[in-house]
Amino acid sequence: MPKNLVIKEPWRYGAAGISIALRVTPRGGRDDIDGIEQLSDGRSVLKVRVRAIADGGEANNAVLVLLAKSLGVPKASVKLLSGATSRLKQIAVDGDPARLGEALRQLASAKSTD
Repeated sequence: MPKNLVIKEPWRYGAAGISIALRVTPRGGRDDIDGIEQLSDGRSVLKVRVRAIADGGEANNAVLVLLAKSLGVPKASVKLLSGATSRLKQIAVDGDPARLGEALRQLASAKSTD
């Protein structure tokens, strides 16, 4: 992969917050954000891993808790929009879009592999 390749941010800004495209790895050994990845179809996703298993919504709940904690927002501000039974999910986070975007940028750049 060329070093100068620009990967689009996997989140979109809205009036009330942001929506984030995720690729989740359940039973990933730890709860963590692993950076940004480009899928084969060209879309960008934020890679997230959680310890919880994908059973009865446990992994989804762990993802919501991890994002709320990482972004410094109440868990009630983080909602699953789509992908309840898929590894690819859309999450909405309510709050100041500029602050949330900056927080995500810092979390993702700290983890993305160069």
